Amino acid sequence: MSSPFDVTIRVGEVTDAEPFPEARKPELVKLWIDLGDEERQSAAQLGYNHDVEELVGRQVLCVVDLGTVNIAGFESQALTVGVPDEDGNPVLVVPDGDVPLGGELY
Repeated sequence: MSSPFDVTIRVGEVTDAEPFPEARKPELVKLWIDLGDEERQSAAQLGYNHDVEELVGRQVLCVVDLGTVNIAGFESQALTVGVPDEDGNPVLVVPDGDVPLGGELY
């Protein structure tokens, strides 16, 4: 099935997460994400709505074909997908149940 999106969005599982106080954006978090066949790093502004220690083990959706961005010395290789809460701060978009890692959104 072909994707209706201009980017590739895949399911991954957060294997590690830590605060990112060196970044200029507030509440940025460093994530390491297992996509099944590879691991990617992502810097995501999740500290407003998510406890860093509770992110490990969660499945997330990631855009994987935007290239790498260097943020305060950390290479962000995937864009973790979220939607704004009532204050405009990111909330993760996640699968409704456990699904195989690496699957593409369609």
